[in-house]
Amino acid sequence: MAFRRVLRASVPQSRLRSVGEEVAERYGESLDSIEPLEADNWLSVPCVVNEHWFVKVIADQHTLVHGLLTAGRNIGAFSAGTEGFFEHFSTPLEMAEHELESTRRMRELGVEAPEPLEAFEHDGLGVLVLEYLPSFRTLDEVSREELDPLVSDLFENLSRMHAAGIAHGDLRAENVLVAPKDGEETLYFIDATRVSGDAIEDAKAYDLACALASLAPLLGAADAVAAAADHYSAEELLSAREFLDFVNLRPDHDFDAAHVKGEIEKTAA
Repeated sequence: MAFRRVLRASVPQSRLRSVGEEVAERYGESLDSIEPLEADNWLSVPCVVNEHWFVKVIADQHTLVHGLLTAGRNIGAFSAGTEGFFEHFSTPLEMAEHELESTRRMRELGVEAPEPLEAFEHDGLGVLVLEYLPSFRTLDEVSREELDPLVSDLFENLSRMHAAGIAHGDLRAENVLVAPKDGEETLYFIDATRVSGDAIEDAKAYDLACALASLAPLLGAADAVAAAADHYSAEELLSAREFLDFVNLRPDHDFDAAHVKGEIEKTAA
């Protein structure tokens, strides 16, 4: 618990308020409210400003924590028989700018994500401003009945990103939001991390493994693999299989890796 408290950096309320005032001023308003959101997030302090903008506030300690997590993930990648492909950030502003650009690239491909507005530095903090989705659930909060028609969309969007040479790098249920758009429930992808372009094929296989790990507990391994097979080849599924044990070590995934591997092998055969 002590270690988790060290990792979960906080930003004093006075500095958060200063960020909120800066954001509101940039859009021609005065600050009415800044509300930190309850989230198990070690890489930023997420807030809502004036019930209109979603703002991530990133401090030096968040950059440090990202570096520690990146090192751990790269060790895990080595255990899967590949070079590490996760990259760290030097400054809070660099973290904010990367997510801004990643979100823009996803939207350019037709992948839904909250509209990226800007990234800037304020009082030594990195600040990312995005569209605020006032009503959403994470992927693991929807019912099986609601999830079924969304699964194909998830793999279709992921494969679209991969075909364009983009990997998400941190795909899990908490980073796929379900929110209404034009009267229909729609998937929104958030919190992409940085991966090396020199190892994009490994990063894509890791993404696919993470998607299967997220969906297997919700759908069952057989249905998750079958849905993925509509958008990925047998060879790509087999590449993802190599990362499943590594993904299973992460505390944010809880699934039967052996069962998923078995379903991949049956599908590939």
